[in-house]
Amino acid sequence: MSESDQNDALHKAVLDIAEVPAIEVIVEVAVNLMSAAAIKCGLAEGPDATSLTDLDEARKLINALAGLVTATAPDISDSHARPLRDGLRSLQLAFREASPIPDEIGKGPGEKWTGPVN
Repeated sequence: MSESDQNDALHKAVLDIAEVPAIEVIVEVAVNLMSAAAIKCGLAEGPDATSLTDLDEARKLINALAGLVTATAPDISDSHARPLRDGLRSLQLAFREASPIPDEIGKGPGEKWTGPVN
């Protein structure tokens, strides 16, 4: 691919993303964080689900998700924010259940932004 073709492709990608409403980008990112966190919490299906569990990685993903959801909730409609908050809470509970040494209430992943989850 020539440099001109690469520049054209980059320009098209920038124009494509510019047409996407912010709420769609936010929800897409949140869903990707949720999916990754669910896998890392051991919620994947299949014979290798256990080997994909990584609670350290799950904690980072849940923290990022909690920050995103908390920061954007005032700017997105309740119909978008509510399912994101519900999914986040489910992941926080799944993390607590999967952890061999559970965090104190209020000290789990994302609880800095969401408040205690139990």
